[in-house]
Amino acid sequence: MMVFMRLLFLGDVVGEGGCDFVLEKLPAFKRKENIDICVVNGENSAKGNGVTPKACKMLFDSGADFITLGNHTFRRPEIMEYLDGNVDVIRPYNYPEGVPGRGVGIIDKGRYCVAVINMLGTVFSEPLGNPFSAVDKALSEVDGCKTVIVDFHAEATAEKRAMGFYLDGKVTAVLGTHTHVQTADEQLLPNGTAYITDLGMVGPVQSVLGIEPSLTIKKLKYNLPVKFENATGEYCMSGCIIEVDEKTGKAISIERVNVK
Repeated sequence: MMVFMRLLFLGDVVGEGGCDFVLEKLPAFKRKENIDICVVNGENSAKGNGVTPKACKMLFDSGADFITLGNHTFRRPEIMEYLDGNVDVIRPYNYPEGVPGRGVGIIDKGRYCVAVINMLGTVFSEPLGNPFSAVDKALSEVDGCKTVIVDFHAEATAEKRAMGFYLDGKVTAVLGTHTHVQTADEQLLPNGTAYITDLGMVGPVQSVLGIEPSLTIKKLKYNLPVKFENATGEYCMSGCIIEVDEKTGKAISIERVNVK
C-alpha cells in the first residue's frame, strides 16, 4: 500500500507584509490540505530586502518547517551568525567555501526525512560556482535520504528547465524560485521528478515583483536611483503541493496553489 506525504513549498516571501500574510493564511491552509511538511523561500522576507532572524522567526511561527534563501541572503549582516547556528535555514550551496551557513539540510519527522538542497543559478545572476557541478556534490551529502527537494533560485528559464532535466529521476522535485511570477508549467518530468519553473511569491498582487509599480516604472524609465517600497493591497500566497511516495521518495503529483 502506497503511503503519501504532502509537501507544501511556498515561493519568495516579500517583506513584513508577506510574513504577516503567511501568519494569517498558512496554519488554516495546512490543516485544510493535510500538509505534512512546509518549506518556504524567505530570502526577501525582511523589511526592505534580504532576510533577518526576526523574519525567520515569523515564518517558523506561521508553520514553516524549513526556510531556503537566495541571492539576497547576505544583504543583512545580522543573518550571518544566525545561519551558522540554525540548521533549518539554508543558503545556496554554491557560495564559496567559508561563507556562513550551509546549503543542504534535513527535515527529520521521525517517520520520514526530507533533504532540501538550495542552489543559485548563474545565468544573469551571481558569479558563483557552477550549479550543475555543485548539485552533484550536494547530492552526495544526502545519500540515503529518499526524498530530496531542490530549490533552484535562478533568473533564466532555460537554466531552470535544464536543471530539471539534469536531475530528473535523481531527486523528488526541482522547484524554481526568484522571479516572483508563478509559472503554469508544473509537471512530472519523464523520469518522475516534479518540476515547476517558478513557484511565485507571497506578496502584493498589484505590484511589480512585490514592489510599488510607480517606483519600478521610475527606475526603468529614468535609470536613476530609486528607493523601492513594497506595494500594499491584496496579497497572494503562491507555491506548490507535491505528493510523495514515502517509501521510494518518488513524486506522485504536483499542484500549483495560489491563496488570496
